[in-house]
Amino acid sequence: MPQRLPRLSPIQETLLLTAYCKAVDSRRPAPILGDTMSAGIVDEIDYDFGKFKVPANLVITAALRGKKLDAAVRSFVAAHPAAVVLDLGCGFDTRVFRCDPPEGVDWYDIDFPEIARLRPRFLPERAHTHIVGADLTGEGWLDDVPRDRPAMIVAEGLQPFLAADAFQELARTLTGHFATGELAFNGYTRFAAWSMKYHPTIKAIGVGAGQGFDDPREPESWNARLTLVEEQMLVEAPEVAGFPQPLRAITRLAAHSVIMARQGARVLRYRF
Repeated sequence: MPQRLPRLSPIQETLLLTAYCKAVDSRRPAPILGDTMSAGIVDEIDYDFGKFKVPANLVITAALRGKKLDAAVRSFVAAHPAAVVLDLGCGFDTRVFRCDPPEGVDWYDIDFPEIARLRPRFLPERAHTHIVGADLTGEGWLDDVPRDRPAMIVAEGLQPFLAADAFQELARTLTGHFATGELAFNGYTRFAAWSMKYHPTIKAIGVGAGQGFDDPREPESWNARLTLVEEQMLVEAPEVAGFPQPLRAITRLAAHSVIMARQGARVLRYRF
């Protein structure tokens, strides 16, 4: 029988949108991410997912950005089999199972304490995986995370829901804790972050949005030891060939302009 969740704040409720998009993708004839575990989680939750009225482009974007961030994690742990991985604002995401890191990797799923308490109800236990309940803008939550190992830090869908200065401070806190590693996240431009709050799906949740940035090298000025490694604009991804029409045509048109391409989903990866 589906389980009813306790009342969540609007920002916490966004985790259900992400899980739902990945569940819908997994049921498409040709899924991009193919996250059937997310589909199982959604089926276990008593919630009116229909209120999201999720358009096809949002489903595909969530699946594609998840796939690209997974690839960044897999690449890093293949090169650093004794790394630590931090999945910030993880919600009910199944990334640790999709990436299946080697036993030498310690994985930390981090979200609000309310979400951390719920997560074991829907996802099985896994060795070397730790759940941390914390407000990412608070202090002390990194204290028990090893600092002497390479770190892969991934943040999907987090940046636009934090104020610009809060995201910068989070980056400084993380790079100050670890000696070396990478930070990967889906970045939003200023226009994309501003317009997101007017999207019908986001309005259905009732959450606002923070600020974005246009230049992918801007984080290099945050005093967080970040150096840009890669900017992937997802309108240029080979998976676009499998998009349904007319989304495929619109996406390919946007790929002809860097400015337009950056308004869509992009995955940014930095080294520190």
